Amino acid sequence: MLNNINSPADIKNLDIDQLQSLANEIRDYLIENIQKTGGHLAPNLGTVELTIAMHFVFDTPNDSFVFDVGHQAYTHKILTGRRSRMNTLRQMGGISGFTKISESEHDAFGAGHASTSISSALGIAIANKIKNIDNKSIAIIGDGALTGGMSFEALNHAGDSDADILIILNDNDMSISKNVGAMSKYLTRLMSGKIYSTMKSKSLGFLEKMPLMHEFAKRSEEHLKGMILPGTLFEELGINYFGPIDGHDMSALINTLQNLKDQNHPRMLHVITKKGHGLETAEKDPQKFHGISPSASKSSSLPSYSKVFGDWLIDNASNDKDLIAVTPAMCAGSGMIEFEAKFPSQCFDVGIAEQHAITFAGGLATKGLKPIVAIYSTFLQRGYDQLIHDIALQNLNVVFAIDRAGIVGADGATHSGSFDLSFLRCIPNLIIMTPSDSKEMYKMLNTAYINDGPICVRYPRGQSQQIEYKSSEVIEIGKSKIIRQGTKNAILSFGTTMQAASTAAEKLNATLVDMRFVKPLDEKVIKELSSSHDRLISIEDNVFNGGAGSAVNELLQANDIKTPLTIIALPDEFSEQGTQTELYNLYGINSETIISAAEK
Repeated sequence: MLNNINSPADIKNLDIDQLQSLANEIRDYLIENIQKTGGHLAPNLGTVELTIAMHFVFDTPNDSFVFDVGHQAYTHKILTGRRSRMNTLRQMGGISGFTKISESEHDAFGAGHASTSISSALGIAIANKIKNIDNKSIAIIGDGALTGGMSFEALNHAGDSDADILIILNDNDMSISKNVGAMSKYLTRLMSGKIYSTMKSKSLGFLEKMPLMHEFAKRSEEHLKGMILPGTLFEELGINYFGPIDGHDMSALINTLQNLKDQNHPRMLHVITKKGHGLETAEKDPQKFHGISPSASKSSSLPSYSKVFGDWLIDNASNDKDLIAVTPAMCAGSGMIEFEAKFPSQCFDVGIAEQHAITFAGGLATKGLKPIVAIYSTFLQRGYDQLIHDIALQNLNVVFAIDRAGIVGADGATHSGSFDLSFLRCIPNLIIMTPSDSKEMYKMLNTAYINDGPICVRYPRGQSQQIEYKSSEVIEIGKSKIIRQGTKNAILSFGTTMQAASTAAEKLNATLVDMRFVKPLDEKVIKELSSSHDRLISIEDNVFNGGAGSAVNELLQANDIKTPLTIIALPDEFSEQGTQTELYNLYGINSETIISAAEK
């Protein structure tokens, strides 16, 4: 059946049994395909029936589907003409692992970061109203993304509007028992149907002429719904709530969505799904199967930078009860699972709420605790005001462990950590460290922890080159490390570009410096190298504009130093997707580019 589905129109005439058969085929296809390409397996297995039902009832691209995060949209991609390209998923030149406007007219809005769907879908709904277009706008948001503050800002606005927006809450953190599920399904279908809506509007219209009775009836209805349905919060915000219903019951989904399609005010459908549905191993361990690597990828005995960070937390928390780790829903990704299990009272996962995580850490610091904020580079962008206003301005003792810096690979532009040096370097009071390997990273974490003020330790995704990395050493703030002495060319390496820089330095007989610090720079070393070498070459995995090389250039300009400087950095564009190696070679962050710069 799947071979004959090339657009959403191809499923419109299928019956319920055929739609369920199609769901089973898609689920098998996803399991087979994602094992080859890698990607988000468990989230997509949980949304197969929901996505089919949405496409059966609504009409994209006229109606707009806005998927939150977007990594649960693989079935949507399959149904909208991209099945033949699913074997290129997350690969260079292939289709994205997220929704992407430039990829398909059926992708109404790009996604990658959580909690954005309600805001963008509301914008689309209000634009439809302004342009007098009778199309529907649907936001699909997971229960995790609903923890993000931006979602509540959007809900607050939506409830105060008359926009034709449907919010589908995909809740995969609980299951429905048969009795509760059956009653809930019945109430939802009744409440979303025309009979209930008409009865409600007519009865309230009649009672408006009798103020006391109207107020009594309104309160009675609210209390009744509050007792039998968990939607009181949304109702109070002005959003009609329906649910919860079983997100794997195709018939219930279609009937309810058809009822809700006919309404034109802000409304929410609460759908219960099971992450990893249909694959027993994924159902039992949805966290493990949230995102998987391609089956052909090789495992490595080398520790990841995230593991190094997790080990550092455990080693230091054992001796210091003031150490508090804070993460915005990235406990597993940041290597903190073991730490959380061993030190639960010293670990705070605050949900997808980067702004809150940063200011919360600031509050901890004012009382003498030592907070460590574990956050991805791409997500630190979301808490920029809090970093400036609440931490740096007050010069609070908060350490930022910035994971996934530089090129991240298959997740592409939405998750690339290409900008942090540029947006961090301009903030007063901040110290920025870039370790070249895991041992340097461990030393830098030691250093950050014992020094005052906000300090950032920035490190990439992937494995380090060292098996042994633990150390009690600290390093002097602003002090670089000369790796080898050479002539003519001096290479200034920032972070894990050291391997490429080392290869080039050997071939060129160049001086090589592990700069360690982007802020403060080791000005003394740079000035000395400028006077003793013909050329400086800086290399980093941040964008060219405003990065570490720019910092070196500013130093040279300020001191009227004429020694030529070549800056090797990522270009002024958003990253493609592909393997990290492919992308570093694509953008010239390699030894060949350094050698070429020296020879020119």
